[in-house]
Amino acid sequence: MTAPGRLVDRLLGLPEPASPHAESARDLRVPMPDGVVLVADLYRPRGAGPLPVVLMRTPYGKRQAVVRLFAGVLARRGFQVVVQDVRGVFGSGGEFHAFHDEKDDGLATLKWLRAQPWCDGRVAMVGASYLGFTEWAVAPYADPPLAAMGLGITSSEFASSFYPGGALALHNTLVWSSLMGTQDERRRPFHNRRVRHAMRHLPVGEADLAAIGRPESFLREVASHAGPGDDFWKGTDHSAAVPATTTPTTMVTGWWDLFLRGQLRDFAAMHAEGRQVRITIGPWGHDAKALRATLHDQVSWLNAHLNGDQAQLRRAPVRLHLQQANTWLDFGQWPPPETRPTPLYLSRGLVWDEADADPATFTYDPFDPTPNVGGPLLSPGKGKQRDNGPLERRDDVVVLTGAPLTEDLDVIGPVSATIHVRTSTGRGDLFVRLCDVDRSGVSRNVTDGILRLTSTGTVRAEIEMHPTAYRFRRGHRLRVMLAGGAFPRFARNHGTPEPAGQAVAARRTRFEVFRDADHPSALHLPVWRP
Repeated sequence: MTAPGRLVDRLLGLPEPASPHAESARDLRVPMPDGVVLVADLYRPRGAGPLPVVLMRTPYGKRQAVVRLFAGVLARRGFQVVVQDVRGVFGSGGEFHAFHDEKDDGLATLKWLRAQPWCDGRVAMVGASYLGFTEWAVAPYADPPLAAMGLGITSSEFASSFYPGGALALHNTLVWSSLMGTQDERRRPFHNRRVRHAMRHLPVGEADLAAIGRPESFLREVASHAGPGDDFWKGTDHSAAVPATTTPTTMVTGWWDLFLRGQLRDFAAMHAEGRQVRITIGPWGHDAKALRATLHDQVSWLNAHLNGDQAQLRRAPVRLHLQQANTWLDFGQWPPPETRPTPLYLSRGLVWDEADADPATFTYDPFDPTPNVGGPLLSPGKGKQRDNGPLERRDDVVVLTGAPLTEDLDVIGPVSATIHVRTSTGRGDLFVRLCDVDRSGVSRNVTDGILRLTSTGTVRAEIEMHPTAYRFRRGHRLRVMLAGGAFPRFARNHGTPEPAGQAVAARRTRFEVFRDADHPSALHLPVWRP
């Protein structure tokens, strides 16, 4: 094994490799049925005969450092790895059309691999983020099935993360589209000043010009298809096929990952059908810590299903980190059966008994949009938990705080809110955030959700919030913040009927949040009592 490989394994905390010497073949040509040729690199133990193949399909370049790290680690452990550039990126032919071609191209690649003399007929797939999506585009339809599947911080469908609650996820969309739109440049932006400034550009559908100086198809597609009932992304949604997928599957996600809700739905759907599936949920975002955990997880899963190491399977289906308790918990299912949905009512503060208070009001101004602090963001160092104090002092938010807790409160599972609300324009985005206020008064976000409103009169808004596993410590207080947005994480709501990607004109919107016996607004917390 080379010195760099030995150092990588040591830094990752991985055991000594079984096959320290690997060889590679570059730019294998994989023909697609329409004549387009995709290219791939092969990594395998030196001198080995036919082996199963571990396939990774990437839009970021097959020689990207992280992808090569994954491939090298697996090859040194006796696995044969093929890393392929998806259609339209780097050496692969055709045009990149995000998410749309991965099913047909993935299945064609699978057929080609099984016909190669160095493949013993078994193919597994691993990857994270978009690479994980390419697995879902193949696994439900592969015949025979994949031998194993390893999924990190990903989901069987991404469209719900483009429009959570019907609001356009501007920050993550523009960051990723700017990255993809500059693949051919040596210095590719991730969250530089120009991209951050472009988030304020109107209309949103042309923010790519401000961010990278030219049109970028993904941003324009997301902005153009943000209306309800649009079927543009229907062909990229593989969630309906998840329950019937028989491939043994392992998953890794984090409490601060933007695809968490979708990945938990995928896990629950497979588990309900009795499939062989497990999931690990850590205190991570869409970040390097999640990737490290994903690599460890996938090495053990491949050892179990390609090398017969059954010891790797002796754990509970659900392993999760309880934040602020510094502990890991094992459960037999998601959500944990020991949790009890408990309403936390909005009153003059927050109460466990039903509320009776006058409406709370605030006004949202799209030309001075309520800013976002923390949360599940793509940009490194910008997401997760942050001090919400400056945000809570603004006059365009409502802040409600509960009494100090007399004992620790553990919340594990899906979180939601039912809010009775009326807007002056018949439009608006209702953003709800739950925070943890410590003994010194610092308020840190725990979970949140948003819902786009399009009806006049009083609306019963059902808001899906981010799932969590979190311990609110004794003496801390729970706090709920209500706002008309969280910019630029979500595109501003203009208070007009203009399509989200084209809107320029704007109207201020006054919100009335009802919290009386006839309109009991509340958060629904999954309280865990073992």
